Order: sequence, then structure tokens, then C-alpha cells
Amino acid sequence: MSGLAAIVGQPFLRYAFLAGAAIAAASGLTGYFVVLRSQVFTGDALSHVAFTGALAALAAGADLLIGLYGACVIVALAMAMLGRRGMADDTVIGSVFAWILGLGALFLSIYTTSPTGANGTSGVNVLFGTIFGLSAAQAVIDSAVAVGVCLVMIVIARPLLFASIDQAVASARRVPVRVLGAVFLGLVGVTAAAATQAVGALLLLGLLAAPAGAAQRLTARPFLGLWLSAVIAIGSVWAGLLIAYAAPRIPPSFGILAVATTTYLIAITFTPNGGRV
Repeated sequence: MSGLAAIVGQPFLRYAFLAGAAIAAASGLTGYFVVLRSQVFTGDALSHVAFTGALAALAAGADLLIGLYGACVIVALAMAMLGRRGMADDTVIGSVFAWILGLGALFLSIYTTSPTGANGTSGVNVLFGTIFGLSAAQAVIDSAVAVGVCLVMIVIARPLLFASIDQAVASARRVPVRVLGAVFLGLVGVTAAAATQAVGALLLLGLLAAPAGAAQRLTARPFLGLWLSAVIAIGSVWAGLLIAYAAPRIPPSFGILAVATTTYLIAITFTPNGGRV
């Protein structure tokens, strides 16, 4: 109880736990479909987009969040439009990946050679996350955005599941497959931008993929798996934050991803033949 009181009494911990839970829920829900639709490479590409967008905003002297959210959403929608039926294929993702990495190198050079970016702290925070450094305003914004993503995912979950399992039949039944694909990738872009502040651009793919992968190993029931993915993601974030708080030398992003990855490995261990309930 004393430990819980200490957590509640620390504003930065309250912000981290509340915003972290919302971001984790959005990551779990979107991540389930990222894995189901075999779009993990898309999530990896968006992690680099998040870094590049944030650096572009910093280099231009703008708010980091503008570049972070703007770049992720715009590039995600562009990949959906360039792909077939709202799903970016590997060629599109690979091309965007290379282009974004090049832009990232350019903006990194511009930012680090400018007077405001001489110490490079903001760039490091974007790469590895700064969830313990969230202000009250940032926590509210990230939580509101993440909750919005969760609500939209709940609304489109059933038709998106149909389109993910059998696009041809879904299209024949007049399900707007292409529109759903574009909306979904837009949501992944928003989630990637929010998750970047929790675990960093380099590690956000783990928060999208590991809980969802564990959930899909543990159950074959899609809607149960969807919620299980969100629960695992929230548990991973909270456990990781507690680990980082108890051992200050451990970065929160490492603790979060360590728990998420361990959960996935446990799920594999207990379902060696792919057996699910």
C-alpha cells in the first residue's frame, strides 16, 4: 500500500501509468490486426516514419508532436493508397522505408547542427521514449488520442475482421475493403506516433507485435484475442514502469518490451504445436 501511495503521489508516475495504459490499449487493439493481416513490416516502417517526422518538426522549430503525428498518419495513408485494397505491399513499404530513412538522416544532420539541437536530447528521447517525462498536457493529449483509436477500432473490428480473413468474399458482400484498409493504416499511424513517446521509435514495433502475437497463440477466438492483446499490452506497460521505478537504471522502454516479449515467449512455450483455445 505504501508503494501504491508513492506511485499515486508522484505526478510523473500518474501521467506515465494513465497515458501508458491508453497507449497500450490502442497498441494492443491495432497490433492484433497488424499481425492478423501480416502487416508487421508496415509497423516497422512507421517506426522510422515517427523518428523522421519528429526530427523534421524539431529541425523546423515546430512542436515535436506535429511532426510525429502528421508524418505517421500521412505516410500510413499514402502506403494504403499505393497498395492494393488498402493494404500496403512489401514493395511499397520497402520503397517508403528507404526514402524515410534517407530523410531521417537529413533531418538528423540539420537538427544536430542547429543551436537548439546541439545536445541531441530530443532526438534520443524520440528513439527510446520518454514516458516518465510526459507533462500533464502531453499525457492528456496522448490518452485522448489513444482512447479515440480504441473507440474507432471497436466500431470497425467486425467488418475489418471479415476483410482481413477473406478480402474477396468481403468485397462481394459489399464491405468497403479498401476504405477499411486505409482507415486501419491511419489508426496504426496514430498509434505509432503515440507509442513512440512511451517506448521510442526503435522499439514501438515490439509493443504492436508482441502482445498481439501472444494473444493469437493463446486463443483462436478473434474477439477474445483482440481484448487479450490489449490486456497483455497494458500489463506489459504497467509492469515495465514498475520495474523501471524500482530499478532507476533500467529504462522504462526496456522494461516494457522485456515484459511483452517474455509474455510472447511464454505463450509460445505453452502452445508448442500451435494449439489454442
